[in-house]
Amino acid sequence: MTKIKGRTEIAELGQFGLIDELTAPFTPKVKSTIKGVGDDAAVIEASKSTALLLSTDTMVEGIDFDLTYFPPKHLGYKAVTKGISDIVAMNALPEQITISLAISSKISVEFLKDFYAGVEFACREAKVDLVGGDTVASINGLVITITATGRAKKEKVVYRSGAKLHDLICITGSLGAPFLGLKLLQRESRVLEGVVGEKPQFEGFEYLLERYLKPRARYDIIESLAEEGIVPTSMIDISDGLASDLMQICRSSLCGARIYLERMPIARQCSQLGEQMHIDPITAALNGGEDYELLFTLPLEMREKVASIGCIDIIGHITEPQTGCFLVTPDGSEIELRAQGFVRKQE
Repeated sequence: MTKIKGRTEIAELGQFGLIDELTAPFTPKVKSTIKGVGDDAAVIEASKSTALLLSTDTMVEGIDFDLTYFPPKHLGYKAVTKGISDIVAMNALPEQITISLAISSKISVEFLKDFYAGVEFACREAKVDLVGGDTVASINGLVITITATGRAKKEKVVYRSGAKLHDLICITGSLGAPFLGLKLLQRESRVLEGVVGEKPQFEGFEYLLERYLKPRARYDIIESLAEEGIVPTSMIDISDGLASDLMQICRSSLCGARIYLERMPIARQCSQLGEQMHIDPITAALNGGEDYELLFTLPLEMREKVASIGCIDIIGHITEPQTGCFLVTPDGSEIELRAQGFVRKQE
């Protein structure tokens, strides 16, 4: 494509560079705005001691999901997860959501009822209320926008910018399963295109499908950390991939990082399907995204306390800013981490 003089392509800036470019002129001018752009959620003063958390996410058909293999109930559930995960990543519990839909003529009332059944299930599970939204017409497919709110004590809110030298880098759950679950769905969709009477081959990989189609926000971890009296120094949810999201913490905290290959939590089904499809599960973990697990840092002295919670792995440590962000292999080699751009189209 010929470059037009005076025109900057979005790809030149990347996702995070674009956000910086567009929001640079906006600095908080209202006294109640504690934190504006630049974290998982905005932080607004609710009272002298508490803060209101606010986040917005959008999902676009053909980019973030494919209705060929995405059941509406699962899509409703995942939309809620995507919204409330940003609140959880600020060390807060979600309370309310709104959902707005841009709906094309191909979408039926029955589809929407199933979608909202999934929304209702996720809300009931996470103990949040659906309190509003909007519906408008769309020419091209379905667009979902979810806004989530939460509340926390001001001193308990955790930002991306608090990581300190020698802090432990911790992660919940396992990584890469949603990406491989998507690849499995895409493979079976291609194989069965135009074929009648055959069923997709999903046996043995149910965990991967669940992690992609019905991910769960980790509010359980926030509750467990609170019970142990642990407040992370920084935190982010893994929506863009471990590499991108760790680099966001390092960028905001002005630090470097080392994570270790042998400590990466990879589910057995990821390795099995990765071998079948010739996909490196470590690459899926670093760059796949949509895990909705929590990546956070803690002081070194918290090691034993966080280990007692379970479902949390310590995968590395924070370093000096000039050292950069690297993955360390078992033989001591270092591979530089690179941030990914926008989420790739659902092929």
